[in-house]
Amino acid sequence: MTSVRERIRAVLAGAADYESGLDALTVTPSAEVDPELVAALREAYARLCRGGWQPAELHRVVARRGQPQQAALVTDAIAAHLRQFPRATVDERWLAQAETLGVQVWWASDATYLDEVATRWRLDRVAVLDLVLGLLAVLATLPRIEVLVPPPGTAAPVDRPGAAGSSRIDTRLLDRVRALLAKAESTSFPAEAEAYTAKAQELVTRHSLDVALLVARSGDTARVVPFARRIGVDHAYEGEKASLLDAVAGANRCHTVWSPEFGFSTVFGFDADLDAVDLIYTSLLVQAHRAMARTEPPGGKAGRARLKSFRQSFLVAFAVRIGERLTGAAQAAVADATGTGNGNGVTDPAGLLPVLASRDEQVRETMQRVFPRTVRARGSRVDSREGWDSGREAADHAALPGRDTASRG
Repeated sequence: MTSVRERIRAVLAGAADYESGLDALTVTPSAEVDPELVAALREAYARLCRGGWQPAELHRVVARRGQPQQAALVTDAIAAHLRQFPRATVDERWLAQAETLGVQVWWASDATYLDEVATRWRLDRVAVLDLVLGLLAVLATLPRIEVLVPPPGTAAPVDRPGAAGSSRIDTRLLDRVRALLAKAESTSFPAEAEAYTAKAQELVTRHSLDVALLVARSGDTARVVPFARRIGVDHAYEGEKASLLDAVAGANRCHTVWSPEFGFSTVFGFDADLDAVDLIYTSLLVQAHRAMARTEPPGGKAGRARLKSFRQSFLVAFAVRIGERLTGAAQAAVADATGTGNGNGVTDPAGLLPVLASRDEQVRETMQRVFPRTVRARGSRVDSREGWDSGREAADHAALPGRDTASRG
């Protein structure tokens, strides 16, 4: 007689038909089925956790490939997994993602978990079993990925140097930057939006350059090393959005590797720069969508192809033009900080340029170690001149990083 565990494994391995397997689980007593399904779900999550998948990434990929309720089941699996470990053995970045997802153990017992899910979502038993078995099928397709953050239970969390060498943006500064970017996104006046975003970029740029120089002078470079962060790139038009993220990363001394099959880009850099990339990319994406909505042609059945071509071309042009402006703004900021742009013949009195060059080399070496083989992505095709022109115009009016608003291109 086939056990419940064997039946589940057969379905996940493709050795048994999904519908037939679901039917068999439905007619089997819940006392036999539920513990095995819950155990299989917990084991699948633990495997992926050890295999490099962080909470936000796993939640996102399940939402893309499965159903919203299955993503909620992942959130529960995260909560169940985290409660096994002392808080001190869980990396702070893992905890931050869990907090953002609203992770909590809301159910009374694992023994009654599926019954409580059915009650909470007002579903019948068959629907709940289908959700869980379908989620297990999605999780079974996910491979190991690069371990960027130590999984829960690791004895030594990622080292974060103290005040003299901290490479993170200060929490209070982050709050100020987020507030400025929120104002930039909410205003309908481009000049006002640019002023807010320029101030936000000025804050993070000054912090990043100050940290680089402080670390170099302290001789603590061995402890302050590059990290990597995976940033989600949502559909539609993922490739074009990944190009925008790459433009923002490049201007902030970071490098990206785009993984389209999982819907994220891995961004390599020092923590302060990664924070800046994450914040600025998110803000610019909001601005791009808002500008695109104002200028796009009417949709409908007849104009659907034209609308798709317009949006793709718009985002390509926006990313290209943003890259040009960001690069110019970043170069101006470095010239200002090093004194090389004042025309008085003084060459980098602070000694910052060699420090930045060394840090860039460290970032490249870290990326090559994690991704020894990468393929250069092919550029997106532009089929709509209307979308291209609108995208460049929107980029020219976007609130971009800069030391002052007078330097807008």
